Amino acid sequence: MPGRTVLVTGMSGLIGTALRRHLEGRYDLRALNRSRIEGLPCHQADIADLAAIEPAFKEADVVVHLAARAHGGNAWTDIHHHNIVGTYNVFEAARRAGVPRVVYASSGATVSACEAEEPWASIAAGRYGGLTTWPLFTHESPARPSGLYGVSKVFGETLAHHYANAHGMSMIGLRIGAVNREDRPTEPREFSVWLSQRDAVQAIERAVTAPENLRFAVCFVTSDNRWSYRDATHARDVLGYVPQDRAENYR
Repeated sequence: MPGRTVLVTGMSGLIGTALRRHLEGRYDLRALNRSRIEGLPCHQADIADLAAIEPAFKEADVVVHLAARAHGGNAWTDIHHHNIVGTYNVFEAARRAGVPRVVYASSGATVSACEAEEPWASIAAGRYGGLTTWPLFTHESPARPSGLYGVSKVFGETLAHHYANAHGMSMIGLRIGAVNREDRPTEPREFSVWLSQRDAVQAIERAVTAPENLRFAVCFVTSDNRWSYRDATHARDVLGYVPQDRAENYR
C-alpha cells in the first residue's frame, strides 16, 4: 500500500529510472546501487558482496530486484557474478532482514530460444503471412532459455520459489519484455515482445501491492501486442496487470 518502504536494486538502469519517476513521492523509496543515486537514500555496494549490501535491507517492506547483467552475450564470469551470486545475495539479505516480499525482474529470455523454430521464428522476424494462431508460452510452459542470461533468469525464478517454500516469503517474478530507451518498437521482433516503460512500471507496482497471501508467482509482462507469443493472462489474474500500450500503434 502507499507509504511502504520500497528498496530498489539497480535503480540507475532504464527500468529503475522509469520506476523512480512512477513511485517517487508515493512510497518511501530507497536504492541499492553501485553508483550514487541523487535525491534518494542510496546504499552503494556490489550485490555480489552479501555483507556489504545487508544494511540496505533494514526496515524495507518490499525489495524490487532489477540489478543484473542484461545481455545474452555476457561472459559466464559476468553473469555468475551479477545474476547468480548477486541474486542469491539479494534474496538472502532480504530474508535475514525480515523483508516479506521480493519482486524479481526476470525476463522473456527464459523462453526466447523458441525463436529459432517455427512459428516463433517468423513472428520474431515480422513474417506474418498465413499466421492466424500460434502456440503461446504461459507461466506453466517449460523454460527454453536463450543464452546464459536466460539460464540465469531461470535460476533466479527457481531460487525465488525455494525462498517462498522454505522461508514463507512472498516472491514474485516478472518476465519482463523488451523495454528500450525509445519507448517504442524499433525492430520487427519488438512488435511481439515489446513492453512500454509505462506498462513495465505498472506491472512492478502491482507486484509491490499484490495481496499479502500471494506466496509465489511468475508472470509474463508485455504490452498488448498483436503478435505476442507470451501469455500475460497470469499477470492479469494474480496482479491485476492491464497493459495500456500496444506495439501495433507504432506501425
